[in-house]
Amino acid sequence: MRAGTIILVAGVFGLIAILSSVFIVDEREKALILQFGQIRDVKEEPGLAFKIPFIQEVVRYDDRILSLDTPPIEVTPSDDRRLVVDAFARYRIADVIQFRQAVGVGGLRAAEDRLASILQTQIRAVLGSAGVTSNTILSSDRASLMVRIRDLAQLRARALGLDVVDVRLKQTNLPEQNLEATFARMRAEREREAADEIARGAEAATRVRAQADRTVVELVSEAKRESEIVRGEADAERNGIFAAAYGADREFFRFYRSLEAYENALQGSNSTMVISPDSEFFEFLKSDGGTGN
Repeated sequence: MRAGTIILVAGVFGLIAILSSVFIVDEREKALILQFGQIRDVKEEPGLAFKIPFIQEVVRYDDRILSLDTPPIEVTPSDDRRLVVDAFARYRIADVIQFRQAVGVGGLRAAEDRLASILQTQIRAVLGSAGVTSNTILSSDRASLMVRIRDLAQLRARALGLDVVDVRLKQTNLPEQNLEATFARMRAEREREAADEIARGAEAATRVRAQADRTVVELVSEAKRESEIVRGEADAERNGIFAAAYGADREFFRFYRSLEAYENALQGSNSTMVISPDSEFFEFLKSDGGTGN
């Protein structure tokens, strides 16, 4: 009875030992076999693996590409216009042995803290380098800046056993305290541009108005000159006609001119004139013959 119990207990412990010595490595992870804290083996291929029970332990690490969001930081480009940059990185554990030696029992949390510090340092270094302005960061050159940050971070991250796959700048904003000043400057620029447009419009209007006034003066002057010429020619022609008529019949011309004088003198309702009867003005009214006799 005692022997059977011993065999049963021994079998149970043997089964537990066998089960403790077998573990499965998933295709999405890598495993380290540690013995008293020291690395004894690395399992990178998926499938069954074995370890010494109760003495060795298995530490698993994710073999997929992981994501890390960095805290927003302020950078100062070469144009001294401060920006708040929010970035994220894609990385993976490339060397699990080096990773374990670098971060120890801290694991991914310790590694991400150190990687975030590396990324922030390189972001400040690249975005604050000579020739990089805020306009450069916000332009199409942004892609080349992210590649530079990734390459520099990659060199530093190798000491952690990490491979930095990609770095992206998610947001690039002005600090809150600078927003109002920036908006005020933008308003001032728009107002200045509007004032320039108004001034140019007023100048163009003045120029058009002056040209129109000049054209009016020239047209009026030309019309007056032509009218004076026509009037002078008409007066000359009239005088010529009068002269010809006077030369043809002087007595009739004197009679015609006297009638015009009577008409002009007796216009309107006033037909009363005080004048000497012997005046030559009434010469043609004294007799029917018009000779004054």
